[in-house]
Amino acid sequence: MKKLEIFTILSLLTALATQPLAAQTLSGCSKTDLQDPPRSVYQCAGGITLEAEAATALGIVEREPDDRPTDVEVSTDGLYIEVTPGSGPFQVRTPHAIAAVRGTVYVVDVTDTMTAVFVREGEVSVSHTDGSDAVLLTPGLGVEVSPGEPLETRRWPAQRVNNLLNRFGR
Repeated sequence: MKKLEIFTILSLLTALATQPLAAQTLSGCSKTDLQDPPRSVYQCAGGITLEAEAATALGIVEREPDDRPTDVEVSTDGLYIEVTPGSGPFQVRTPHAIAAVRGTVYVVDVTDTMTAVFVREGEVSVSHTDGSDAVLLTPGLGVEVSPGEPLETRRWPAQRVNNLLNRFGR
């Protein structure tokens, strides 16, 4: 092969390797596409359901031998999560936060500058990516996580909750 061909192939492989995982590539889970609004629902082993907005970039970071995800990474947009209580540890990692769950229903929304987490049912522990400044969210509470900023839990106003849940057809 010529040097130019090798360089071109390496460049393409590097570009592909640095792209975020799209929701459509989530393996080990059965996928159903929904409309109004457009989103994909993934039924995963061990009582985990992930509902991703159409443009959400996500991927499984770690899983148990039975294919049950334990860590999911979300780098853009929103993810609605349902975890069956007692089904084992599960957490969502974003560029700004870690949201660890004990069996619950919650939403993670990621932008370039922050991650917002809102809990509908159960409890979610949220911290910065280094594990610092952890807070515990219960139903109706949310938090915004930005680098270098302290975490403050708040009861979100009904309009904000409705706007967020409408993005998932709820």
